[in-house]
Amino acid sequence: MSTPERPAELAGYLDACATTPPSAGVLGAMAEAQRSAWANPSSLHGFGLQAAELLERSRQRLAELLGAGRQELIFCSGASEAIHLALLGLGGALPAGRILISAVEHPATVAAAEQLRSRGWQLAQVPVDRHGVIDLDALKALLVPPTRLVSLIWGQSEVGTLQPLAAAGELCRAAGIPLHVDAVQVVGHRPVDFESLPVDLLTCTAHKLQGPRGIALLLRRRSQPLLPLIGGAQEGGQRGGTEAVVLAAGFAQALAEASERLTRYGGHDPIAGLRDPLLANLLALPGVSLSGPLPNGHDGRLPHHISLLVATDQGEPLSGRELVRSLWRQGLAVSSGSACSSSGRAAGGGSVVLRAMGFNAAVAASGLRISLGPWLKPENLERVPEALDRARRELASRLIDR
Repeated sequence: MSTPERPAELAGYLDACATTPPSAGVLGAMAEAQRSAWANPSSLHGFGLQAAELLERSRQRLAELLGAGRQELIFCSGASEAIHLALLGLGGALPAGRILISAVEHPATVAAAEQLRSRGWQLAQVPVDRHGVIDLDALKALLVPPTRLVSLIWGQSEVGTLQPLAAAGELCRAAGIPLHVDAVQVVGHRPVDFESLPVDLLTCTAHKLQGPRGIALLLRRRSQPLLPLIGGAQEGGQRGGTEAVVLAAGFAQALAEASERLTRYGGHDPIAGLRDPLLANLLALPGVSLSGPLPNGHDGRLPHHISLLVATDQGEPLSGRELVRSLWRQGLAVSSGSACSSSGRAAGGGSVVLRAMGFNAAVAASGLRISLGPWLKPENLERVPEALDRARRELASRLIDR
């Protein structure tokens, strides 16, 4: 299917880690599904059977693209629900113990872990270094009783850090402790083969890879017990509620398009070819520095992700939130951190993630995130460094005038 030109306004949309615009192929797949498979897939008449067939074809397509078995895939309403199902569902099936999470988890994981704590579990955080990478020695030291469950974010949405998942997973396997992985920012940007990964549960969602909002999935190895959060017969009894057939079709199409793009480029996301020169130009600006790890080939950092700390020429940190507003006035949509947490600020000020990485409150409030997608072309990014420098100088002048 040929892809028409994206609307001109998307040339300034640089917030792919928050959400992505659905592709033309996804919109087409959903329109066809809405036309032909609108019925309840649990109904036994012909209309329902047609919907059930499309739902299972979408499930099979997604499972194959993720290297999983069809029965290992559970549809959910979003990644937050999938994460809660993973942690509370598995935690509810186990005796109370200790759950480990990293110090840079997404707010949904923190919220689910806190719920386990309210049910008698202990909660411990694995520290990270200045680049947001977990301390594997600290993780290993904590993989002893009463630890019963670990949850780690694979690709950190705010600072772009890719965790050493293979090493962490092998440590958990050696200790006999199940590992859940939040792969929301990773799926679609690198090949994922659930069968070969040393993980037991994995969460991803459609709207981060040009699919629809309102649908996500949890991959769960059949050996892991899971108590449902929502009772009902759907999803093998693991998640009740009428399945979103149209959204599932859109999810399958979105992942197929992302997987085809990765295959075409040898398993690597070509968006890094846009990201790297933009990052170099941004870091050449006065007062602009990188947070999170430097790109290291195809490892270390999410390929579509840039995270910056922005200051005046004299080194005084500027407000990331104010920079977002200033850049929007110039037609650029960026972020100052996770779009899912207006409360993601540390008690003493600044981003929780940046504070966990060792930055003080003022610097932790100066973060800026730029994240790219396939709708962008090199010429769309040419004006970004100048726009950021203009915004930076505008905010700096306000500080002088006070």
